[in-house]
Amino acid sequence: MRIDKFLSNMGFGSRKEVKVLLKSKAVEVNGTVVRDPKIHVNEQSDKVEVNGEAVEYVEFIYLLMNKPAGVVSATEDNYDRTVIDLLKDEEKHFNPFPVGRLDKDTEGFLLLTNDGQLAHELLSPKKHVDKTYFAHIKGTVTDEDVAAFEKGVVLEDGYATKPGKLTVLKSGPISEIELTITEGKFHQVKRMFISVGKEVTYLKRLSMGPLSLDPALALGKYRHLTEDELELLKQRK
Repeated sequence: MRIDKFLSNMGFGSRKEVKVLLKSKAVEVNGTVVRDPKIHVNEQSDKVEVNGEAVEYVEFIYLLMNKPAGVVSATEDNYDRTVIDLLKDEEKHFNPFPVGRLDKDTEGFLLLTNDGQLAHELLSPKKHVDKTYFAHIKGTVTDEDVAAFEKGVVLEDGYATKPGKLTVLKSGPISEIELTITEGKFHQVKRMFISVGKEVTYLKRLSMGPLSLDPALALGKYRHLTEDELELLKQRK
């Protein structure tokens, strides 16, 4: 890989800005000052330093976010803030995207990455990746609802969902539940409850596949996945 591309990918600016950096003699490769932007480096084995600080090449990033309500799960939007707007520049330059969607008014677990292959694995209907949600429901959730969800319910457009595991945490005028599903149809959780005559008033995703929302993450905050978490994701392949 050319040194200017290497440094640009690592967040040191545009190719033009990197050329200025190189001319300033701030860049060393294996202990030798490099000024030519066309020089190639091995991103895995060569030691690249900028102003004496080692630069480790990273191709993919994996971020776990606690998405707040009012923010859309998209890379860009003409009207609303997106989850990308919540990232720092050092993450934005990797061009990550949300893996799957969370509705604008839904909170909770959201994975962002620039690893298209891993995203495909998690989103493929053939993979049956579990997604668990916590919700407030307007209306008393009953054992009959649990049984209906266990068989799969028919949505308003005639689509029959795959079975879902519904757990009632609190039953009453405003019920509290957890629901695990393996699909990701548009507004699916809300539409499943509509099918049994009830309304979701608050929705939060707790987990996706082997990963769960970090309770230490405040709304709107994010962190990089740990090596153990990343290994759990890749084991699904």
